[in-house]
Amino acid sequence: MKLSNLYSQYKEVFDEDTLGAIVCQQHDQNKQGALFHEYDILLLVVQVSEQRKVNHLMFGGKVCQVLHVSLRLLRRRLIAGEKCDLVKCLLEGDIIFDTDGVLANLSLEFEEFKQPLRDQVMFLEFSRFLWLYLESKRYMSEGYIMDAYHSVIQSLHHWARIELIERGIRPQNNVWEQVRGLNTAVHKLYEELTVSKETLKQRVELVLLGCEFSVLSKMAECSGLLINVIGSRSKPWSIRELIQHPELKIVNEELPLVLRKLVYRSIIKEVKMESDLNPHGKHNILYSTI
Repeated sequence: MKLSNLYSQYKEVFDEDTLGAIVCQQHDQNKQGALFHEYDILLLVVQVSEQRKVNHLMFGGKVCQVLHVSLRLLRRRLIAGEKCDLVKCLLEGDIIFDTDGVLANLSLEFEEFKQPLRDQVMFLEFSRFLWLYLESKRYMSEGYIMDAYHSVIQSLHHWARIELIERGIRPQNNVWEQVRGLNTAVHKLYEELTVSKETLKQRVELVLLGCEFSVLSKMAECSGLLINVIGSRSKPWSIRELIQHPELKIVNEELPLVLRKLVYRSIIKEVKMESDLNPHGKHNILYSTI
């Protein structure tokens, strides 16, 4: 079916807020996966507004799920790997409507997986790796071994994604299959955690040691996106300025945790600015690489 015919078939769900649309059709009923959930067609409508909508419609006797998502949220989900099947839809679906080539450019960007996209994905993966590692440590200190196990195995998943990104490989759903032949430390620790004959506590403790070493050794490289922005001017940055920076908006939710760790490791500097207007000793905290 030609794209013009597809557009004519689905155009009734578009409005003036629509930037573009992608159609993914299910051809193998035995391999539906998370993307389709028993639907024959997924219609992804990308829009300007942040309002998310879901519609279930019937087109030509086929059940269609229509997802309305903003371009900002779509990009965030793609970078974060939160909805891996969306990448599949973007790369393999039919773009039937595309204002100014927005979706075609986004598809090409993810297919090529070059900078600055790679730096953004790396930063997000590291922040999650760090968060889950710290969460696992806290559970261990409180004696919750099973919860610590759950968190650390998730942290290894993000570490594995980092290993792929470092090699210029875009992480996909089958991350462990992707890293299997790369002879990486994270795959060995994954096997140690899942198949070792040591006690669960001993396995978690061992893997946490490996995670700690990896966090320290990878922190500067994986935080390059943030460090480069901070170092781009001589004047220190406030957290509000960093959150609003165009290059960091897509990862701004992860900034607070990583900023503090970078300060703690002396990779960036903390600058305290006392306000002349405040008599109570309150200081604004700013960040700099100088």
